Amino acid sequence: MQAGQTPVFVMNAAPERQSGRKAQISNITAAKTVADVIRTCLGPKAMLKMILDPMGGILLTNDGNAILREIDVAHPAAKNMIELSRTQDEECGDGTTSVIILAGEILAQSLAQLERDIHPVVIISAYNKALKEALDIVQRISIPIDTSDDAQMLSLIKSSIGTKFVVRWSDLMCKLALDAVRTVSADEGGLTTVDIKRYARVEKVPGGEIEDSKVLDGVMLNKDIVHPKMRRRIAKPRVVLLDCPLEYKKGESQTNMEFTKESDYQRTLEIEEEQVKAMVDKILEFKPDLVITEKGISDYAQHFLAKANVSALRRVRKSDNNRIARAVGATIVNRVDDLRESDVGTKCGMFHIEKLGDEYFTFLTECEDPKACTILLRGPSKDILNEIDRNLADAMSVARNVVFNPVLAPGGGATEMAVSVQLHAKARSVTGVEGWPFRAVADAMEVIPRTLCQNAGGNAIRVLTELRAKHANGEHSWGIDGNTGKIVDMKEYGLYESASVKIQIFKTAIEAARVLLRVDDVVQAKRQDREGQQPSAPPEEMMGE
Repeated sequence: MQAGQTPVFVMNAAPERQSGRKAQISNITAAKTVADVIRTCLGPKAMLKMILDPMGGILLTNDGNAILREIDVAHPAAKNMIELSRTQDEECGDGTTSVIILAGEILAQSLAQLERDIHPVVIISAYNKALKEALDIVQRISIPIDTSDDAQMLSLIKSSIGTKFVVRWSDLMCKLALDAVRTVSADEGGLTTVDIKRYARVEKVPGGEIEDSKVLDGVMLNKDIVHPKMRRRIAKPRVVLLDCPLEYKKGESQTNMEFTKESDYQRTLEIEEEQVKAMVDKILEFKPDLVITEKGISDYAQHFLAKANVSALRRVRKSDNNRIARAVGATIVNRVDDLRESDVGTKCGMFHIEKLGDEYFTFLTECEDPKACTILLRGPSKDILNEIDRNLADAMSVARNVVFNPVLAPGGGATEMAVSVQLHAKARSVTGVEGWPFRAVADAMEVIPRTLCQNAGGNAIRVLTELRAKHANGEHSWGIDGNTGKIVDMKEYGLYESASVKIQIFKTAIEAARVLLRVDDVVQAKRQDREGQQPSAPPEEMMGE
């Protein structure tokens, strides 16, 4: 492969039409190939994948979703599998690798059922029963968690990032994730909301040590003040937030003016200046210390603001302005004339500007009750910071999930093994041909503990036999230690995962298998030209002899 090319896993469907068994086998093979790509990315001893992007940049990660997002595949079933990982990431933020491995294994087990000439509809019906039973088993072996107990919460988040690159700084990262989630959680009319996407922003600043990373009790922006004479440090500032420019009002459409004498032109310039002066005077009535606007600030306005000892920031992003509003208790105003005393933010303890690396950053910190925060990440290089950011996003998602569903399931493949053993026991009561696919789901569940053991370099056959024996005796909390590849009791080991992640993995994996098994024909849609018509025949075909 030449440098700078995207890695392409060529899983092209054959150009001719595929139908029946051929289409199903093709889809299952493509799904297994995707699962095999990231099989080695599961567990604390996971291997990293190095992905080259078309621009020549590199991505080093073991995050299943990040890898699959970058891979270019052509086969429709492979694309469907990649979509699963994205769904899992958006829904739970964790379990993106597990869901692909499990879905791939369920489909691989389906191949044997198809070869037995069991109809896909019968297989799907058995999968539905197996899923219902699996969800009941997860509920039975799960334990509740107290979300206000720091030790329990940190232990849970640690299990999420224990398989990731940042495991060396897991205590710090867990604390960052928990602090961020608690900061942005708000109780609105009896309904708890945790919007980490909008109100918890991660700022990555290369340089410094990873230990310097922290959650700010406020907001940080990559901005500097607009005038050198303005104050760069203000204690307890009064903050005004605007969504309008402090510049001359320009016409909405093209405006033409006709002047008959020079004094008229002079007067128009004066009117423009008066307009800006009036806007600044209106703002100064409220005695602000800091003015932040999403639009521009003219030099004339800067002069008056600096004269009044007011600092100003301009062209702040909309999302940043929303975060500042929540942190300092201000309201964003669209017109200066609409400004009221209640719109001024007074909950900020300190405004200061610092230089980090080559750039200046504005800090609005020590806020009384900030419902928005910035997570400042420091580290040696951009690649490492990007990987820490991805891992931290997973950790925050796990903490958020537990706030809404405070139930934990044993980790290290213990839940999957418990489901496998109990589904095998249940399969005895399933009559008819449905018993085969029901057992197939039970066998497929073992892929998670098996892969964990293989990735840790353990003897998978011996370890899984021991683990099955433990679960057959009703000891549901036994799983695989991903570091040694041996079996341990998760109660003593302290490895528990969010039950909502497990439930979502099972639902998504089995749903994906059901969808792909329903496909019995792969046909190429007709290409259409721009007018929506079919492409016209080439000239030589239209001409006669």
